[in-house]
Amino acid sequence: MWRNALQRLKQDITLAARNLLRHRRRSLFALGTVGGGVVAFLLAGGFIQWIFIDMRESTIHSQLGHIQLVRPGFLSGGQSDPYRYLIDEAPIDSTQATETPAIKTLAPRLTFGGLLSKGDATVSFIGEGIAPDLEAPISRAITVLRGKDLTESPENSVLLGEGLAASIGAEPGDTVVLLGTTAGGGVNAVECQVAGIFATITKAYDDVVLRAPIGIARSLMRVSGSTSWVVLLDDTAHTDATVQQLRASLDQKAFDVVPWSDLADFYNKTVELFTRQVGVVRLLIALIVVLSISNTLTMSVLERTSEIGTAMAIGVKRQGILQQFISEGLLIGVVGGVGGIAVGLLLGQIISSIGIPMPPPPGMAHGFTGQIAITPALAFDALVLAITTTLLASVFPAWKASRMIIVDALRHQR
Repeated sequence: MWRNALQRLKQDITLAARNLLRHRRRSLFALGTVGGGVVAFLLAGGFIQWIFIDMRESTIHSQLGHIQLVRPGFLSGGQSDPYRYLIDEAPIDSTQATETPAIKTLAPRLTFGGLLSKGDATVSFIGEGIAPDLEAPISRAITVLRGKDLTESPENSVLLGEGLAASIGAEPGDTVVLLGTTAGGGVNAVECQVAGIFATITKAYDDVVLRAPIGIARSLMRVSGSTSWVVLLDDTAHTDATVQQLRASLDQKAFDVVPWSDLADFYNKTVELFTRQVGVVRLLIALIVVLSISNTLTMSVLERTSEIGTAMAIGVKRQGILQQFISEGLLIGVVGGVGGIAVGLLLGQIISSIGIPMPPPPGMAHGFTGQIAITPALAFDALVLAITTTLLASVFPAWKASRMIIVDALRHQR
């Protein structure tokens, strides 16, 4: 049974290919329409896919890490009173880290806040106390615009976000004062030197954040411990599995295991917005392909009316006529889709090697050079789009051809 079905399919495809070759100009137009739609979809989707990947990795490697280990309730109440949620020791010891091979780095952070002063200028800030050496691989996407990183600076140094530094006119080498309220309710101040000015992909973050060695933060707040431990993995794809593994091994009453995706609100909203835009592009391409291929096959039916009548007169059933024209649409979709993917991959590589200069988007202070990232999933989606639209476009012409009356078809143009 399966062998007969495959044989019939092979015959239908062979006959469809011969019919398409009879009208080469029209067939090339149809293939060009499908291929062009696939190329447009791949380039648009590949650019947005690259934005997703770049923004995801930049968010992970500049702010969040892959996973954060915090006390229960810290995410909702930690901004107002972070010292209620202090962690005295690392939640994961060296043995647990070894048993979880995806973990590359584990680093403490202490969230604090206060006032930053330079001369007569004073602004509020949000601080991150970090261990510079442990934090270095986690924060590799942070760009030090001027000055040096904390790993190359004295212990009493701080890094200022670009916007925060501009608000008080601070530059590397300047002396600033951090003023904060201690965990006991008192007031404390620490004098520091500005080691450098940094920038990330998020302007709002750079406008309020400074980074200091965790020892300086603990001294200012007069606390020990940290408010979170940040986990860096060897690959973002291992995040979900590692989260499940850590939740199973840690006391859930003592620690929350929070993946980066739960903290990246700006990234999540950007993905949602751009995904809708890709959906609109897909819909527009589908409409263009359906209308073009439907018109092409309709003209083919009209020109082959006598031929269709002859085929039906010698015993070809209506279902056979229907299958024949649908096979032609399927062949156009497959060939056009595969050809479009090949051209799209080539153009994507060429464009990526040149780069796409982009101005700063909303929420970012600096422009960037974009690329095209055509993933296997995106290429498969493009092929499905090509085949689906051409099959849909071929339904009405095929149905119209199969419903012809034999006598009228034979007398057509006679």
